[in-house]
Amino acid sequence: MTSGPRRTPRNLAALALAGALLLAGAAQAAGRSAEPVGEPPREAAAAAAEAGEFRTVLDRYCTACHSDRLRTAGLTLESLDLAHVAAGAETWEKVIRKLRAREMPPPRRPRPDDATYARFVHWIEGELDAAALANPNPGAETIHRLNRTEYTNAVRDLLALEIDGRELLPADDQSYGFDNIADVLSLSTSLLERYMLAAGKIAQLAVGSPSIRKTTASYTTSPVLRQHYRMSELHPFGTRGGFATRHYFPVDGEYEIRVTLERTHGDAIKGLQRRNRLQVRLDRRRVAEFEIGADGQREAWSAVFDLTPYEREADEDLRLRLSVAAGMREIALSFPRTSAIAEGVLEPISAAETYHYAGDRDAPMAVWIVEIEGPLDAAAPAVTASADTAAATPSRERIFTCTPEGASAEAQAACAADILATLARRAFRRPVDSDDVDALMAFYDAGRSRGGFEGGIEFALRAILVDPEFLFRIEVDPPGTPPGTPYRISDLELASRLSFFLWSSIPDDGLLALAEAGTLREPGVLEAEVRRMLADPKSAALVDNFAGQWLFLRNMRSVKPDPIAFPEFDGNLREAFQRETELWFESQVREDRSVLDVLTSDYTFVNERLAEHYGIPGVHGNHFRRIRLPDDTRHGILGQGSVLTATSYANRTSPVKRGVWVLENLLGAPPPPPPADVPGLEDSESVADPSDPDSRPRSVRERMERHRTDPVCASCHVRMDPLGFALEGFDAVGGLRELPVEQTSGTLPSGRELTGPVSVREMLLANREDFVGTVTEKLLTYALGRGVEYYDHPSIRRIVHGAEPDGYRWSSLILGIVDSTPFQMRKAREQ
Repeated sequence: MTSGPRRTPRNLAALALAGALLLAGAAQAAGRSAEPVGEPPREAAAAAAEAGEFRTVLDRYCTACHSDRLRTAGLTLESLDLAHVAAGAETWEKVIRKLRAREMPPPRRPRPDDATYARFVHWIEGELDAAALANPNPGAETIHRLNRTEYTNAVRDLLALEIDGRELLPADDQSYGFDNIADVLSLSTSLLERYMLAAGKIAQLAVGSPSIRKTTASYTTSPVLRQHYRMSELHPFGTRGGFATRHYFPVDGEYEIRVTLERTHGDAIKGLQRRNRLQVRLDRRRVAEFEIGADGQREAWSAVFDLTPYEREADEDLRLRLSVAAGMREIALSFPRTSAIAEGVLEPISAAETYHYAGDRDAPMAVWIVEIEGPLDAAAPAVTASADTAAATPSRERIFTCTPEGASAEAQAACAADILATLARRAFRRPVDSDDVDALMAFYDAGRSRGGFEGGIEFALRAILVDPEFLFRIEVDPPGTPPGTPYRISDLELASRLSFFLWSSIPDDGLLALAEAGTLREPGVLEAEVRRMLADPKSAALVDNFAGQWLFLRNMRSVKPDPIAFPEFDGNLREAFQRETELWFESQVREDRSVLDVLTSDYTFVNERLAEHYGIPGVHGNHFRRIRLPDDTRHGILGQGSVLTATSYANRTSPVKRGVWVLENLLGAPPPPPPADVPGLEDSESVADPSDPDSRPRSVRERMERHRTDPVCASCHVRMDPLGFALEGFDAVGGLRELPVEQTSGTLPSGRELTGPVSVREMLLANREDFVGTVTEKLLTYALGRGVEYYDHPSIRRIVHGAEPDGYRWSSLILGIVDSTPFQMRKAREQ
């Protein structure tokens, strides 16, 4: 077994802080070496001729501006040596991007023909790729703290315990579009304290300590979520509204569930004008039913600000106390749905985010807050002498791999050592030795003196959960490796990289066993593991974490369209937008479709609310189903409401935000940030003549004209605006609208005309290699937990070219990343 660092008993804070520093410099996994691959030298005369030919191209079209004297945009191409392209690799990678996008030379300047563009780019890339093969530069990784999502998933897979990481830890900073970037995942003193508190709570929940204090979990529904229909798959058919969640009950015992109903802004409970039945279900079984509201003879309702006690307090008795077995349970509350409509004038339904809706006492009754308190009287889970006795919860089954054979201290210590060795191996992602176990047994002894056998296991588990080898992903250079030397990482480090890439979590026992045996890189083994892991439900992390950030899905939680401008938007539509894209992206990966399907897929997932918004008939019910889109307007990601809403302002569309999103996330060519003194579009510009009340409204395109005519602004807007204008056929919440052709068209710097969303998709498909390269770059950034540098681009091109014969399938890109130099290797740290 690989020897781990020797540890001695110490307080938990010192273990976490001092261990992080010590482990960063510890030596382990010896025997690794770089494996550079060389390329046969080319004929010197041919190489010189090509360099001379392309020097002529540069001198003719580029160096008039990018000379040593002018250095336009801080760039000179005059003194770059084309006989040694690799020496200026960072500059040449920037040049490649500009040439591929046909952004240089600028419009109205002399340009080479397309064949020359293509030959020049191909030649530069070939020179850079050959140099990268001969002298690989995988980059040097830093210590990588687990982010909140990874920590939550690691606890789940280590202890079979689902926790809400948002309650325990703060959100992580983002960089390069993702929140798993090592450089910004720092560890402050306050964050360390949060980890300490989280470890204590998690250890208690996992072990199921009978001394656990009662707590109250509070779940709140959105006030703009209409509870008119069946809300989720956890609710039975024939119901409407309510709330549902999966809640972890730490021990067998009694718990109290309390319900608060939704109120108006005047604090009156909604829906009391008719009789309602509220049903409570535990694990799909009804455990209680409450009746609330008028029966036709109830006291008359008072004025809005002169409420009766019943209007304010009718839900005070909505509470029940019940015995619940420990473990994860489903809690669902709902109202039986009735189709009857009250007599009287049928009034229109107000928009969910309007003041009128917030004050409507006649709106259907809705659940607002659900509180679960307990345990009120916990029952202690017994540890018996029989190894065949099942534990009370999945967590206990995962933790207690043995039970003490008798009551002797020696028997308990032997069992504790076995339990802690198993947990430490999984948590530290490596084999453990006697030094590791002895250090943890010191914590066990301290805990056992106060809480017996299980108290000792709980205290040692706390130590594991704040150990630097659990909280950090640490890769250490082999002994004697010269600084700056590239080398292949160990199988254990590769297994950890792989699991955090595909699962955002720790390796499972199968992957860890292959790494321990040193067989992970044997022919066919790594590919088989990648495919197995993609088929595992845990690969949903790619949807939640990669797609959730790449496609701006996480932004849907915070978008707030103006309820006056877009009264049709509500919490149900917000959830539907996000769920549509999640299901759609999951199907792309699960079915191993081509990455190009991100642009061209002719299907999506809708429920009744979303289908109504999209104008698709024949869809009923709140459950999502896969449908074929009626036309190509909404094909691919560019037609989905999530992206269109996330790239708009509250009261209008934003061609700039949409154009930037396409450039950055689909073409990999983000524009620079705007100067600080650039003014926005003022409301006073919304009409052609503010002094004339009959003056027609000005379109967004007309209001942006000033930015496009300013030379400073035009250099970027000439790239962004045509893409955004072509998507103007969608409003700020993704609905279709009719606009004149001149408002939905534009011309790119390359001269290509865009008109409508279909033309944007066709442009991207015409530049499919750039699009696939951008997706690969995003995936690689996410996989490595660092930004892509200029020396990574040869690997990206190799991945893209390798995936082409397979039609750019997702598995081909992922396998290419896993097999790439940046993923398989690292460079020894400079001293």
